[in-house]
Amino acid sequence: MSKQIKLRKGLDIRLEGKADKILIPEEKPGRYAVKPVDFPGLIPKMCIKPGETVKAGTPLFFDKQKPDIKYTSPVSGTLTDVVRGERRKIMEVVIEANGDEYVDFGKADIETLNRDKIVSKILESGLWPAIRQRPYHVVANPTETPKSVFVSGFDTAPLSADFDFIIDHLSEDLYRAGITVLNKLTDGPVHLGLGANTTSNILKNTPGVETHYFKGPHPAGNIGIQIHHIDPVNKGEVVWYVNLQDVVNLGRLFAEGVYAPEKIVALSGPEVDKPRYHRTRTGALISTIITNNITSDNVRYISGNVLTGSKIESGGFIGFYDSSITVIPEGNHHEFFGWIMPGLNKFSISRTFLTWLMVNKNYKLDTNFHGGERAFVMTGQYEKVLPMDIHPMQLLKSILVEDIDRMEQLGIYEIAEEDFALCEFICSSKIEIQSIVRTGLDLMVREMS
Repeated sequence: MSKQIKLRKGLDIRLEGKADKILIPEEKPGRYAVKPVDFPGLIPKMCIKPGETVKAGTPLFFDKQKPDIKYTSPVSGTLTDVVRGERRKIMEVVIEANGDEYVDFGKADIETLNRDKIVSKILESGLWPAIRQRPYHVVANPTETPKSVFVSGFDTAPLSADFDFIIDHLSEDLYRAGITVLNKLTDGPVHLGLGANTTSNILKNTPGVETHYFKGPHPAGNIGIQIHHIDPVNKGEVVWYVNLQDVVNLGRLFAEGVYAPEKIVALSGPEVDKPRYHRTRTGALISTIITNNITSDNVRYISGNVLTGSKIESGGFIGFYDSSITVIPEGNHHEFFGWIMPGLNKFSISRTFLTWLMVNKNYKLDTNFHGGERAFVMTGQYEKVLPMDIHPMQLLKSILVEDIDRMEQLGIYEIAEEDFALCEFICSSKIEIQSIVRTGLDLMVREMS
């Protein structure tokens, strides 16, 4: 039986450049990368060296703290480079694609396997990082059993991918097989969150799940908001969640016996000439997708959405968990007396400009901060856009002073950076709130380990 949940708090940011529902066939780029920075808390240990050949599914590195969790190549080819940052931190492991070979993990009938064998197979394939957990918003601990598993079938972030369109262009059989896998991983239910306007019959008729329909502005599509309203995480409890397209990849692992992390990504944004959907693979080089399709040179490329995505270069790679590439104007300019102008093209949340009356207007926003960091004071702004029963300002300040007990009392186990993205967007103090949240989560991981 489906449930209806209506959220009033939040904010929809209407940007130009929504991707048209046109799917471009896969154009395989020359290079792919797996980025350890996509996985908070990961300390990678390389398994192979540059110059060695790999197949799709060959281990590239593993987690030093949890050696069973492997990170494998999305394609076959040659490991060409290990890109390092400060203090030799591994940033990217780059593979030059060649051929179409796969490690054979063996087909399996999911119904005949017990939970331990399913976990072992996912770990061996390198698909385990697709499963994350609350608390801490990190790759799930395979030694624990979650009280429930969540999948979000819609996304409300600005210019986000349309999951109705995506799932209708993926295999329904593999999607259902993936749901069966998730049911084997928990003793509790698998929760599927859908939007009030979800149209896909594949999603609406998903067997083996408890379906919940959410109505309201962003962040209604965030998995953390859905967990908070359906099955909140308390101290000592664990909930797992998986991205929709990774559910299909889980099904493929058992049905076909291979690790083939295929995905459909939306190329969108006001600086994209023809915003469309592209079939590709995890970690793909974006230059193949954006070629001859960008209207300006002074742009910001983002893997993910504008609120939570990561800045990349035109020769960068799609993030492991991202289903979109967003291209917006850079804000490297000074706006003289910007606050005193009519602001007919500015997005307003406080009725500062007349555009608050233009309810259907789309905007071309850039990356300009319009000011610098100021005193971090109580304003009551965050509560208007965060549909969670917590006190965001008090929680953030408890993180800053590293008050563990207070952080627990104020709900640190339920949150992730993405849940506070809107708070950061509207913050009049220009504080990097998502970085503060991540710092708090990392602190809790260290304290609890």
